[in-house]
Amino acid sequence: MKTIAIATRKSALALHQADMAARALQVAYPELEVEVLPISTRGDEIGDRALAPLGGKGLFVSALERALATGRAQLAVHSLKDVPSELASGFTLSALLARADPRDALIARDQIHALGDLGCAARVGTASLRRQAQLLHARPDLDIRLVRGSVETRLARLDAGELDAVVLAAAGLERLGIERGSPLDPAIMLPASGQGAIAIEARLDDTGTTELAAVLDDRPARLAATAERAFCRALGATCTSPVGALATLRDDDITLAVRVLPADGSDELAATRTAPAGDAEALGKRLARELLARGAGKWLECADAGPP
Repeated sequence: MKTIAIATRKSALALHQADMAARALQVAYPELEVEVLPISTRGDEIGDRALAPLGGKGLFVSALERALATGRAQLAVHSLKDVPSELASGFTLSALLARADPRDALIARDQIHALGDLGCAARVGTASLRRQAQLLHARPDLDIRLVRGSVETRLARLDAGELDAVVLAAAGLERLGIERGSPLDPAIMLPASGQGAIAIEARLDDTGTTELAAVLDDRPARLAATAERAFCRALGATCTSPVGALATLRDDDITLAVRVLPADGSDELAATRTAPAGDAEALGKRLARELLARGAGKWLECADAGPP
């Protein structure tokens, strides 16, 4: 194979991540020609409504998978946090690139850097039910506003004075070279499963391409994703559920912290457990069973609501 096409969304961040994957492939295979194929997705076209009732973040992934299925592209690059924990039949995640900062970041006006320093009833923009629930758990007075679109679009609304703050992924800001925002402590804002990691997807039956991309797979990112995604899958959570999960590696052990909340942030169920790194998937499943036994299932149904 001398030429390969990578499908990606059209946002600046998505294109940057696709370029990262393309450069890594060309370093690994100097004779390989890599083309980046930008594709408009249904999720990008819906800018004024919550995605959860319409299919969630899978709307971003399905268009790229169609390009794989039809042969327009051989690989697709996603933010892992947007990829459902249960992949569509016939596809596989060939590689995960090294994970960047998985935390969320608060970007606020008036030189404010901490959530506790926002004024009473401050207007905070997000399109994430997970972020909404955790923000309200920490600050029930906040006025959560639905804000969708690219990183640049959300920051423009902040700078125009429509909002007092927005919450975005620290990794996305870093990759775009945007030096704004203060990372939020995971004790306050536990990130989404896979946040900060870049996933490279291929057709399961395209073994040549799958093996070609597999050389880029980062073991720490893979182990963390295995634990986090196993938790979400066993829990029955989707990419839009009010669920946080963060796995960290130290030596040969993996620690998984998880959190499930109702949409209004009025309560929470949380747990943190450690296991040998080789038991990453079993650890995720075990924590899901534990939280389900404690009643987490009752809050997953609100995932279709989205921020108000």
